Amino acid sequence: MFFVLMGIQMLAQDRTVTGRVTASDDGSGIPGASISIKGTAKGTSSDADGNYKITVSGSSVLTFSSVGFNSQDVSVGNKSQINVALATDTKALTEVVVVGYGTQKKSQLTGAISSVTSKQITEMPITNLGQAMQGRVAGVDVAQSGSKPGTVPKVLIRGRRSFNAGNDPLYVVDGIPLSSGYEDMNPNDVASMEILKDATATAIYGARGANGVVLITTKRGSKDGKTVISYDTYVGSTQTLDKINLFTGAEYAEMKRESRRTIGTYKDANGNLVPTGVMDAYADSKLFTAIELDGIAKGRTTDYQDLMVRKGFQQNHAIGVQGGNEKTQFSINGGYFQDKGIIEGLDFTRYSLRVNVDHQVNKALKVGISSYGMYGVTNGANLNPYGFLLSQNPLARAFDDSGNLIFQQTDDALLTNPLNEIVKGAKIDETRKYRIFNSVYAELQLAKGLKYRVNFGPDFTISRNGQFNGALTNAIKGGNPTATTDNRFGFNYTIENILTYNKQIKDHNIGITALQSMQRDNYEQFTQSVLGVPVETQAFFNLGNASSIQGIGSNLIQWTIASYMARINYDYKGKYLLTVTARRDGSSRFGENTKWGNFPGVALGWNLHQENFMKRLTFIDELKLRASMAQVGNQGLSPYQTQGLEGRTSYAWNNNAAYGYRPNTIGNADLKWETSTSKNIGADFSLWRGKVSGSVEYYQTNTTDLLLSDQLPTSTGFAAVTRNVGETKNTGIELSLSTVNVDAENGFKWSTDFTFYKNTEEIVSLYNGAKDDVGNRWFIGKPLNSYYDYKYEGIWQTAEAADAKAKGFSVGQIKVADSNGDGKITADDRVLLGSDVPTWTGGITNRFSYKGFDLSFFIFTRQGQKIVSRFHQNSNYLQGRYNQIKVDYWTPNNPNAYYPRPNFNQEFPAYNTAIMYFDGSFIKVRNINVGYTFPAKTAQKLGLSSLRVYASIQQPFIFSKYRSKENGVDPETSNGNVDNNVTPATQVSTFGLNIKF
Repeated sequence: MFFVLMGIQMLAQDRTVTGRVTASDDGSGIPGASISIKGTAKGTSSDADGNYKITVSGSSVLTFSSVGFNSQDVSVGNKSQINVALATDTKALTEVVVVGYGTQKKSQLTGAISSVTSKQITEMPITNLGQAMQGRVAGVDVAQSGSKPGTVPKVLIRGRRSFNAGNDPLYVVDGIPLSSGYEDMNPNDVASMEILKDATATAIYGARGANGVVLITTKRGSKDGKTVISYDTYVGSTQTLDKINLFTGAEYAEMKRESRRTIGTYKDANGNLVPTGVMDAYADSKLFTAIELDGIAKGRTTDYQDLMVRKGFQQNHAIGVQGGNEKTQFSINGGYFQDKGIIEGLDFTRYSLRVNVDHQVNKALKVGISSYGMYGVTNGANLNPYGFLLSQNPLARAFDDSGNLIFQQTDDALLTNPLNEIVKGAKIDETRKYRIFNSVYAELQLAKGLKYRVNFGPDFTISRNGQFNGALTNAIKGGNPTATTDNRFGFNYTIENILTYNKQIKDHNIGITALQSMQRDNYEQFTQSVLGVPVETQAFFNLGNASSIQGIGSNLIQWTIASYMARINYDYKGKYLLTVTARRDGSSRFGENTKWGNFPGVALGWNLHQENFMKRLTFIDELKLRASMAQVGNQGLSPYQTQGLEGRTSYAWNNNAAYGYRPNTIGNADLKWETSTSKNIGADFSLWRGKVSGSVEYYQTNTTDLLLSDQLPTSTGFAAVTRNVGETKNTGIELSLSTVNVDAENGFKWSTDFTFYKNTEEIVSLYNGAKDDVGNRWFIGKPLNSYYDYKYEGIWQTAEAADAKAKGFSVGQIKVADSNGDGKITADDRVLLGSDVPTWTGGITNRFSYKGFDLSFFIFTRQGQKIVSRFHQNSNYLQGRYNQIKVDYWTPNNPNAYYPRPNFNQEFPAYNTAIMYFDGSFIKVRNINVGYTFPAKTAQKLGLSSLRVYASIQQPFIFSKYRSKENGVDPETSNGNVDNNVTPATQVSTFGLNIKF
């Protein structure tokens, strides 16, 4: 008993333990390793040689950990020295990545593939999967125009290649290619996304892989026998970042006066021209209407932005149930998302349900299904009254003395009250969409290493768009209401037969994949429009009651693609890697002589860090070099374009009207695929036990046999014929970098993800060889979309009156450059001003965590692109008829202004396109997220397995010269145009919960 008590007393006494923490593979000391007393906040860290010293009791358990190593627990007992060798954490090297028609270890990849994890998808509130890729994947440019609910961003992978065949990537969900985009998918259902960027990675998708491939893998059940119920939700408000700066009532009045001074009609009672800066009551009485004079007298400025824009609302609810055992795994996810926009009548709602089931029937047979159902309602996809309000007269009144809307506020026949556009039921644009997407498979083990799998993917889509314009809207102006419906039905299915064989022969590993597949698409459309809806509450639901039918149309489009594919993966000792791919596709879209195309690819990889001569470089955990070359195709041509199509025509037959048909287009039986040949070299690396990791890529893609319209002499009766002519080229570099900046013993951790992407896009040749097509703004050596226009040089000044007159201008007008120096301004003076292709894009995410608290913020930038500001063109009349964006315009008293003098005799300023090009560079703080995860004991007391609360703010800041100095709006755009019909930039503030039971 005495010795037992003495032992207990010794264990209870504090004492000092020393030791060294080393790496098990080479015995080197690990500096900065964390040594903590388990269950407490006490701890220390090792010195530069891995040595440490800590005071503990004999009953303590020490936890040794360091970035890039597996942690290890050691009981102290009666030890006074504890040396620990930590094993390298090979998780990053053995991580499995989804590739086309299978999976591979990350260390064995030979193609350029980037991943977006479930954590990245869910760490900020997003409405679609495109937003999850923005700024997080090097080589992927994601841009969205406006903040309208339901808007989907444009996704480009490694630039544009084609003029007419499309540049959208292929989306594959659980192995089945989507017939349309990804916008119907619920982001909460997604486990990961892999983006295949180089041609070797995409070559297995052949004719559809030219623009990259996005593989979407949804959540599945587990085999651990546990059932987990999760509930993720957030609610929040949406508000504009700022308003567009328009002329006030007084400023509008002065601009209107100046427009008449310019033409010499703003005169006093004696017939004298009233000079700039002077207001004359008599001249005003002749110029302004009674309502305008009332507004001037009362100092009125009717702010239609304040009257129309409201606070929006967002909410998202996702319930998931995942579980299973060794035999059966299941995952059920239900979702509800609603986005009410900042303008009445613009909103988007999505209901979704996904069920994934996998079942091992016996040792040889496995079956499964992924079934997704979606019902969505979008209001206002084709509407935006916001753009209409910008031109409203601020001196007018929106409401009468009784608080009723005044439909026609002024005597201008083209202007009506924009608030009438958002009266409930006055203007409707509603789209209802139903979609059922399935992926069904059966997998049979034929022999050791040999598997057969069949995939079947039916995809049903039904949509109906209904539009209605009531009498009191600007489109009708008191006339007969109109209504239109557009009904669409799509059925697409894919059947795939896949054989895989994997064999290891000593140090040689071989994997073979063979595929035969077929995809067929059937699309039907029926439209009808009517005039004279008798009761406005009927909207578009009873078109038969209308007084007249304006139009009826229908359409059927069908296409099929058949494919064969083979891929061989080989490695020797996991060190030397080879991938060879070949695919043959046949498409019904192409000519009789060229329906089939062949798309080969080869890639090499070298895990350099496994070589003996690299062992001494202990800071290198992983270093893999890759090189690849492959061809892929683009079948983006619309069906039936290879055939000679007929068009309907009218003529007189015996003095009676009759209809017939005439040749409308010239067919081309030799029309074939656009082909992209891509070369890629890259490197993947991990340094200092995973503290720094990432990849770098360089690529070049040449796309030949472009589908372009070759011009014909009009004497043939046709303007053009589609042919395979021309070539484009994209070259670029990509960098992805992840760092663990701090991993302190007290639990504080700071990590960073960084991406950088630069792509150069250029036209190599066109249908006329290496010659520019000025009419289409296509220039050899320049991007596919270049801006070719007059160059702004200022405003013609009083001292330049004679020179201005000689060139056909007046003082106060826009001065453009005489680029060719011939002394006159003609179309030949236009020059290249830039393009919508950014010089570079990038993103950075910082994540901090400490004892349950977490903070992250994400910054995204696009730099160097030009934008076309339609605000500065279409909402910059300077005529004195409509209100507009506030600009600093020229007057005799303000000669240094950037914009021209108002002029009533011109609807828009002469050469006003010269003032609509701006630097579109911006930096956006896309998201700031702060959260707290409750301790497990607290969560368990509440009957939960985990609980996290968080608050998030999306897009709190936009830094852009276009916004701050040019009175612009959000410069982010998917097509280079910042239109006055997009909704303003918004920020979304949300509060959310992540709960697991």
